[in-house]
Amino acid sequence: VCVHSLHAAVHSRLILLQVNLSAPGNSTASYQERLSRLEGDKESLILQVGLLTDQVEAQGVKISGLLSSLEEYQHKLKYTEEMLQQELLNRTSLESQKLNLMGEVSYLKLKLADMEQNHVHGTERQHKAEVLLKELRFLKDRVEVLEDQKSQLRRTQSGGLQGVDPDAGQFQRGGLRATAGPRLTRTPEDMNTPFGQWSKEQVCGWLEDYGLAQYVNLTRQWVDNGQTLLSASPQDYEKEMGIKHPLHRKKLQLALKALSTKVVEKSSELDHIWVTRWLDDIGLPQYKDQFHEARVDGRMIQYLTVNDLLTLKVTSQLHHLSIKCAIHVLHANKFNPHCLRRRPAEESPSPSEVVQWSNHRVMEWLRAVDLAEYAPNLRGSGVHGGLVILEPRFSAETLALLLNIPPQKTLLRRHLASAFSSLVGAQATQEKREYANATGHVPLTTTAKVRPKKLGFTQFSHLRKKKPDDTADYICPIDSGVVPANGVFYRPYSGMRHLSPLLDRQSERQEKAGVLSGC
Repeated sequence: VCVHSLHAAVHSRLILLQVNLSAPGNSTASYQERLSRLEGDKESLILQVGLLTDQVEAQGVKISGLLSSLEEYQHKLKYTEEMLQQELLNRTSLESQKLNLMGEVSYLKLKLADMEQNHVHGTERQHKAEVLLKELRFLKDRVEVLEDQKSQLRRTQSGGLQGVDPDAGQFQRGGLRATAGPRLTRTPEDMNTPFGQWSKEQVCGWLEDYGLAQYVNLTRQWVDNGQTLLSASPQDYEKEMGIKHPLHRKKLQLALKALSTKVVEKSSELDHIWVTRWLDDIGLPQYKDQFHEARVDGRMIQYLTVNDLLTLKVTSQLHHLSIKCAIHVLHANKFNPHCLRRRPAEESPSPSEVVQWSNHRVMEWLRAVDLAEYAPNLRGSGVHGGLVILEPRFSAETLALLLNIPPQKTLLRRHLASAFSSLVGAQATQEKREYANATGHVPLTTTAKVRPKKLGFTQFSHLRKKKPDDTADYICPIDSGVVPANGVFYRPYSGMRHLSPLLDRQSERQEKAGVLSGC
């Protein structure tokens, strides 16, 4: 367009020049001057035309490139739209798969809950089966003893065994009482024979009766007689018998110590199955599986340490105190398996009676004082009569926290505090208040955790010099009495007197020394 316009301009100048030349009166010189000027303009215009032509060609090339780019982008846009459509289809498919998976998860959750319930029932059935098996073994032992006695009432009459010493006490394979069974259970003859003289089969039978049957095979390959176990170390138990569980090793050590010293403890009559029922009574059923797996029995209970409880996954400080107070109640009642009271029997119980209340009995008391809606909150809390009476930091505020009574319900909390004071007695209420007001007192909380003690660098050099009993941190020491707080010993109130001879003796010694508060 620009080139044509330039040509038209040149052509119009030439026409104008011709008109001027043909016009009369104009001089030839002026016409020549104009003609030369027009020639110059013509050349200038030709140069401009060439330059514009080049620019037009360059713009044409650019336009072609842009057109090809536009076509390429259109292809890409079409491909992107197709990909987006495919992505939408895939997302729809994933949403449907997600819904299906959520349905399967719900089904699996229901199935898991059903399996857990079946596991609980299976555990109970296993406990019952173990009790029945133990009774069956006891009856079998009794039958064998009676048969032996009957065979002996016959031999004496016939006079055929006059040369046999009935008091020899040795149990030898191939002798009078040799059996072909895989193991030999304990008999009165075994108890009269020192454990170091027991045969391999007697030792293996004793382990099986003692709840450590899983180690019998390796023990049979290792021991020669009972003396092998008596002279072995805990490292030998782990290496030779495969006892990896620390509480299984402790169980074996305590039993061997009792057999070697012939010290009869009432706690040894309580097996690990009774301990699981005891955990129900003190309100800690959540630890039954751990205690059952560790085969914790009555003898082990009185020698439990803080680290033992941590091994059993008992980390709550409140639960540690609950177990400690429950063990103290057992000590006070000489490990009577039926010392805890589960049902209401008295209208106005004294503190010495409340200390024997089980967790269920405490919940019955809550129902009696019109707090029935909060009673279920005590399940798994570890609250029992021993904790309420023997732990000075356990107060009405602690009980309110465990019952989840909101702080804004002041009237309800006041009613609980009044009922709690009436339950534990005026003397106990006063002493709990004095303990709470002592300098440096740390209140008991429901969330505090117990952590294992860490040994400092300077303690390692003294660790080997100490005996095992010196380093044992028992959860409830046998000779524990009144616990000092900030250097002040608290006198047991009247409700706690005569709960334990140890407690009474400790109190009397402190009264004579004049270190009790109020002296």
